[in-house]
Amino acid sequence: MKDGKLQVALVGCGGIARQKHLPALSKLSGKCELAAFCDIIEERAANAAREFGAAGAKVCTDYKEVLKDGRIDVVHVLTPNVAHAPITVAAFEAGKHVLCEKPMAHNTEDAQKMLDAWKKSGKQFTIGYQNRFRPEIRMLRAAVEAGELGRIYFGKAHAVRRRAVPTWGVFPNKALQGGGPLIDIGTHALDITLWMMDNYSPQSVSGSVFYELGHLRQATEGNLFGPWDPETYEVEDSAFGLIKLAGGAARGPAIFLEASWALNVAQSREASVTLCGTLAGAEVYSGMKAGSNEIVINRGHHGQLTEERISDSGEIAYFAGGAEEPGTMEARQWLDAVLNGGSPLVTPEQAFTVTKILEALYKSAESGKEVVF
Repeated sequence: MKDGKLQVALVGCGGIARQKHLPALSKLSGKCELAAFCDIIEERAANAAREFGAAGAKVCTDYKEVLKDGRIDVVHVLTPNVAHAPITVAAFEAGKHVLCEKPMAHNTEDAQKMLDAWKKSGKQFTIGYQNRFRPEIRMLRAAVEAGELGRIYFGKAHAVRRRAVPTWGVFPNKALQGGGPLIDIGTHALDITLWMMDNYSPQSVSGSVFYELGHLRQATEGNLFGPWDPETYEVEDSAFGLIKLAGGAARGPAIFLEASWALNVAQSREASVTLCGTLAGAEVYSGMKAGSNEIVINRGHHGQLTEERISDSGEIAYFAGGAEEPGTMEARQWLDAVLNGGSPLVTPEQAFTVTKILEALYKSAESGKEVVF
């Protein structure tokens, strides 16, 4: 701590740091200072430090230098997936609090190492699932907590892009990412759905994973981020799974998960959810073509079927409103948890379950058999 402010280090200064963490943390200067920047490309770390760093911020290419720095309180791990576990474990052993970007890890074995190190450390730990902070997701969570949907027995986790294969960084590299759209964007949709259903007890997973479009040059036409290279594309282009959850005395609920970077469908729907309850249902629409706050709660009411939506209240001249971006809200509650105690919104145990289910889906697809926990 310095002058009552947490000293934060970023390990990884690439896209997710630039798009989410650096803008968010820079808005919370009353709670933190950006004191260290680490990236395997030194210029990238130096540029981030120059634009966002505190005076005298450290710039380095080896994360171990960051962890040796006694000034650092909090480490944000923003690297490719396979590096999450070793850096996080080392950070806990060095006595740091850790926010790690999603997914927690590329497999359950590494995620377990992270859990064990966290429990030994006595420090705070969370995973970067910022979609929980979107206004329509928070509204749906409030409706679920109030019991308005009744018992939720079926959900769909949607992470479908028609053509939006990321063409930068290491996204198509299976060795560094551990997978494609399932582990990249499917993880967000699954996190939202499990959180809404408040059920982290998977019983079985059946999955299908497809490698149909990634190697087809003609399939690259129309990709949002420009053509990808079919010769270096190593991961799946789409994946689907059925997840059965424990249900106590009642029949357990189920989730259908769909994830794609490239799929021949007319509509995209990303980081969204469908919930079916005994009293009502809910649809959150998101993706490339949907509005930012689209949610529909459907039910029977006074003898009719009704649909409830968020009202478009319009705008006031010269006033943009005070709503924060989900990434800023995530960073604020995370820093508050470190400063004041209490649990961050995304707990390590919840993120561990997401990783366990995703890994099981890949294994089920590979073996052609249901994975039973």
